[in-house]
Amino acid sequence: MLAGKRILLIIGGGIAAFKSLDLIRRLRERGATVTPVLTRAAEEFVTPLSVSALAAEKVYRDLFDLTDEAEMGHIELSRAADLVVVSPATADLMAKMAGGHANDLASTVLMATDKRVLIAPSMNVRMWQHPATQRNLATLQGDGVLVVGPDDGAMACGEFGPGRLAEVPEIITAIEAALMDGPLKGKHILVTSGPTHEPIDPVRYIANRSSGAQGTAIARALSALGAQVTFVTGPADVPPPDGVKVVSIQTARQMLDAVTGHLPADAAVFAAAVADWRMAEDQPQKMKKDVSGKVPTLEFAENPDILATVAQMKSGRPGLVVGFAAETDEVIAHATAKRLRKGCDWIVANDVSPETGIMGGSENAVTVISADGAEEWPRMAKDQVAQRLVAKIAEALV
Repeated sequence: MLAGKRILLIIGGGIAAFKSLDLIRRLRERGATVTPVLTRAAEEFVTPLSVSALAAEKVYRDLFDLTDEAEMGHIELSRAADLVVVSPATADLMAKMAGGHANDLASTVLMATDKRVLIAPSMNVRMWQHPATQRNLATLQGDGVLVVGPDDGAMACGEFGPGRLAEVPEIITAIEAALMDGPLKGKHILVTSGPTHEPIDPVRYIANRSSGAQGTAIARALSALGAQVTFVTGPADVPPPDGVKVVSIQTARQMLDAVTGHLPADAAVFAAAVADWRMAEDQPQKMKKDVSGKVPTLEFAENPDILATVAQMKSGRPGLVVGFAAETDEVIAHATAKRLRKGCDWIVANDVSPETGIMGGSENAVTVISADGAEEWPRMAKDQVAQRLVAKIAEALV
């Protein structure tokens, strides 16, 4: 699958740099050509000689190499590859990429490239969880940078948690997906996201605290694996991802029309937090306070059930229908019952009690419920939840 492909491998300065030697070996076994770029810090962990011997290529290290730069070598390096891979991607390298810095060969190549970039982050758990690193990650993903890992596990520093470099086979799978336009190439997947706003009158509405972050992360991860994504979003706090078809709506009824209007699809992921109710009658004018102090009575009507409508279609039903269940008590029991009641294939259940900080936050803790049972995942960043869920979707569809 990688025969004839050219990989520019940028090796960052972390203890996980030693795994780059195995990565080079396995890439070459699959027929790829690997051109290595070492940062100065990387040379503290792996030697240029060992990298060059395994790659059977010259190792590039210095931005101001007079021989190479006479022909603008950093530009040639950045353009000659089919894919640029950064492994390990340290917190420092990610910060440089997000900030647009170009003060060494690695960062200059990354700024100059016109090819896709895949990073494999690796760092201490606290560094990975630091708000600055998470901001940089969001910026890079918004720029279209592909990400694999990091994994949870024991680290050289003695701590345990997210930040461990993804295993080499996992990185190779991500490289293959990036070069082949992903295992979901040719698949149309519909994703709903964000809240809905149900008008009370022209200036007031019913809503919820959904930020749209999880749905956006799922759409981005699907697109990264090659899927054609239709992204139906309510008025979310986070911007929609690049590279997808965005359909903006306000109300549940508008969302249902948008969803059914963009079928058929190979799969549908209903991550939106749709309001259950709306006003029974439209109010064309702003409701005024009663001078007598009488509190108005609001009469509600039930909104359409978008998930059930699509999951129970007699014809044109997507091959895989995934719903979400945001619960505050008896999460697994309620979500299991919801899956059966709605008729969807999977339910992604999460506890959105205020003390969890999940609704509107940057992390999620989910349990994926299917006919096979309940699969509980540890708490992780929403982008990581998206990547893991999308990998499961790809496995089901391919």
